[in-house]
Amino acid sequence: MATDPTIGELFKQALVLDADVRAAVDTDMADAETGVFPVGKGYGLDLGAAVDAHGPPRRAVADPNVRDTFK
Repeated sequence: MATDPTIGELFKQALVLDADVRAAVDTDMADAETGVFPVGKGYGLDLGAAVDAHGPPRRAVADPNVRDTFK
């Protein structure tokens, strides 16, 4: 049975680099409607879906008083 690995798992295996994650975050912060951002070789990261799936990040992104560095 195939599973979707987490970014953390891919990062530990060096299949996704810190630069990949930073580029995805920068792109998503510039345009939250970006959708799936390609990372590594053959992987994609949908930060919008990840944020929507978890309460604390969803609240942080929605709060205009939260600094961008925290987001």
